[in-house]
Amino acid sequence: MGERAPAFTGLRCDGETFRPSEIGDVFADGGVLVFYGFTYSAIAENWWKRYDRRGWDEFDVPVAGVSRDGPYAQNRFIRDMDLPFSLFADVDGTAIEAYGISTGRKGMADVETARRSIFVLDEGLRVIERWISEDWISPPPVEEIEAAVERL
Repeated sequence: MGERAPAFTGLRCDGETFRPSEIGDVFADGGVLVFYGFTYSAIAENWWKRYDRRGWDEFDVPVAGVSRDGPYAQNRFIRDMDLPFSLFADVDGTAIEAYGISTGRKGMADVETARRSIFVLDEGLRVIERWISEDWISPPPVEEIEAAVERL
C-alpha cells in the first residue's frame, strides 16, 4: 500500500455517452476503482447491485468500474441496472495489465479479463486499500473498503 496506482486512459461510460478519460482526472480527489470480469455476468450484476444498495454512490469520491467490455455494452449495463456509477471500457486490457490483475479465463482460449479487485486511491493516486479476489465469487471486504474511503 502507499504505492502510486498506474495511470491509464479509458473510455469512461456514463450510461449515455463515452469519452476518453484519464484516471487522474476522474479521481483528482481520490476514488474507488472496481475491476470485474464481464459486464452482464451474474457476478457483475450481483456485486454492482450490492455496491448501489450500500450507498457507494454517496461517497465523497467517485466509484468507477473497469472491464474489458466495449463502451456500448457498458452504457447499456448502466442503463439496464440503473447504476449511479460510471464504467471504463478497457477493451485492449491496458488498465488490467497495468494493475497486474489480468487473468486467463478457463475454457475461453486467449481471453484475458480482470480478476475481481478493488483499489481505493487517494488524491495522489496512491493505493490506500486493495483487495484482489482469489476466486470469482468471494465477497469483497466492503466494510474495509468503506472505512478506507472514510479516511480519504
